[in-house]
Amino acid sequence: MSERPERWTQASVYPDMWADPGDDPRDSEGTAPDGELATLKEYLRNYRLTLRMKCEGLDAAQLARRSVPPSTMSLLGLVRHLAEVERGWRAWISDGEPEPRLYGARDADFDGAVPDPAVVEAAWRDLEREQAATDAALARHPDLGTRLGARGIAVRELLVHRVEEYARHCGHADLLRECVDGRVGQ
Repeated sequence: MSERPERWTQASVYPDMWADPGDDPRDSEGTAPDGELATLKEYLRNYRLTLRMKCEGLDAAQLARRSVPPSTMSLLGLVRHLAEVERGWRAWISDGEPEPRLYGARDADFDGAVPDPAVVEAAWRDLEREQAATDAALARHPDLGTRLGARGIAVRELLVHRVEEYARHCGHADLLRECVDGRVGQ
């Protein structure tokens, strides 16, 4: 017998949503972005916000809970993983040596996601710093067709890959959060 939390949503206007439209920072009611670069940045921004929303209101133990065994994934692990990935993407567009991994060995981002408030705070700081650094590195190349780094990756390809990575992990976050406390919504 498993202890499944009762499913619930905070939204009252549309019961399949995470939050009511007026409370949703992703605000999809406004004017759509103009152009390819603005569109990619807006999608990335919204997935980043979605990840934050999926983690809000949880304590360190809930964020670190590996709620879908045998997976080692947790919401905190996802935050740490995305910080690590943001750092790794800069190596793709740089001609220099890659920066050392944030958390050490492979899978340490998930394995080190322990229920400690200091670890949670550090993970959010790491993610914000790494996102800002990657954003800044890419901002120097506004032409989406510019090819960078030893692999010659196009700025467009990296931006699309970033959107894809966050979107995939937001899907994981949906399931992890529902298993933690039952909260649902897109």
